[in-house]
Amino acid sequence: MSPDQPDIDLASDLQSFFHHLVDDAVKTQHFAATEAAEYYLAGLLADYAKPERLDATSLDRPLTLLLDDALHAAGRERFDRLRSLGDGVLYTSGFFADHLSTRGVELRYVRTLGARAYDGAAVMLRQTTGEGTGAPDVFRELADNFVMFAEVVSRVADVLQAKSAHNSARQVVRLYERWVRTGSGPLAVALADHGLSPQRGRGGLH
Repeated sequence: MSPDQPDIDLASDLQSFFHHLVDDAVKTQHFAATEAAEYYLAGLLADYAKPERLDATSLDRPLTLLLDDALHAAGRERFDRLRSLGDGVLYTSGFFADHLSTRGVELRYVRTLGARAYDGAAVMLRQTTGEGTGAPDVFRELADNFVMFAEVVSRVADVLQAKSAHNSARQVVRLYERWVRTGSGPLAVALADHGLSPQRGRGGLH
């Protein structure tokens, strides 16, 4: 990089990019979320945008076993495992819900376990910091509203897929297949940009 060129804080830029998408998804879906929760979710998505982070995520073991392992760990390891499991389930159930379905995994069940993981992390954090600190209780918010935040992640995934779609037939088909499953507005707009008008219950595309 030339000395005359300013350094670019890629981590900060990525965080800002995802925070805009998260905030827009929350407002579009008329959800209620604290600023602290939005920033946490943006940071999570920015972290998972790194290829090495996604490769390191392992949810291939049954989630009940992962949760049990986390609950039986001690101290900082227990907190880290619970938080990591909650993060992984939140991201996966938002971006790859269709993959879970093809594996015969019920989405509601997966999200319930993700909420339990965040609940465990919230309990540990509250025991450490105590009541009445005034600090945002982000993990409690994530646990109590897990499905809502998973839907926010899912909408972000739809927006990213819609933005990345080009004119190849395969990508358009992938857009349509995801739209069939989600009925997502951003995907419908992207399909319309390709000259297609998706309609539910009337034969699909026109």
